[in-house]
Amino acid sequence: VQLQASGGGLVQAGGSLRLSCAASGRTFSSYASGWFRQAPGKEREFVAGLNWSGVRLRYASAAKGRFTISRDNTKNTVYLQMNSLKPEDTAVYYCAADESRNPWTVRVDSYEYEYWGQGTQVTVSS
Repeated sequence: VQLQASGGGLVQAGGSLRLSCAASGRTFSSYASGWFRQAPGKEREFVAGLNWSGVRLRYASAAKGRFTISRDNTKNTVYLQMNSLKPEDTAVYYCAADESRNPWTVRVDSYEYEYWGQGTQVTVSS
């Protein structure tokens, strides 16, 4: 499966962005998916993830209450709605997907994901 992330950009602190991750190549509905981010000089970190149906969700502590992950399997797309953005949210955001493991579980470690998108830059100005 190929993943294409989009929706990043420059936004002021307190603003919102919605990232999209469009999948192509195979049926996406059987994949668990997630979003990660990597800021300059830092390791890639988990942001949010969901299982194949979107019923089971997990968030990093930094994302809870501000970010919402969701999916539309009819459109082969996973979303990350980001509200109340902060300068420390500035990073390249990557979407990921995996079907090699139990699709009911939510993966939070990058090694658990088989497929990755190219990343989209999010910059939050103060």
